[in-house]
Amino acid sequence: MKRNMGTVDRMLRTIAALAIGYLWWTGTISGDLGVGLAIVAVIFLLTSAVSFCPLYRPLGLSTCGTGK
Repeated sequence: MKRNMGTVDRMLRTIAALAIGYLWWTGTISGDLGVGLAIVAVIFLLTSAVSFCPLYRPLGLSTCGTGK
């Protein structure tokens, strides 16, 4: 897997995942919406950890800086 996520993208996904996790943990979001958002939060954390988003590849996106 080639990296396709930059630092800012990874930080934003991690912050969003932590916020969703906190809201779910405190019971602010629950039910089907809570479960769905919890799944999204886990996916955000996993993709942030490996710096790779599978949806970016078919769309030809990359948030990594090219350094140019």
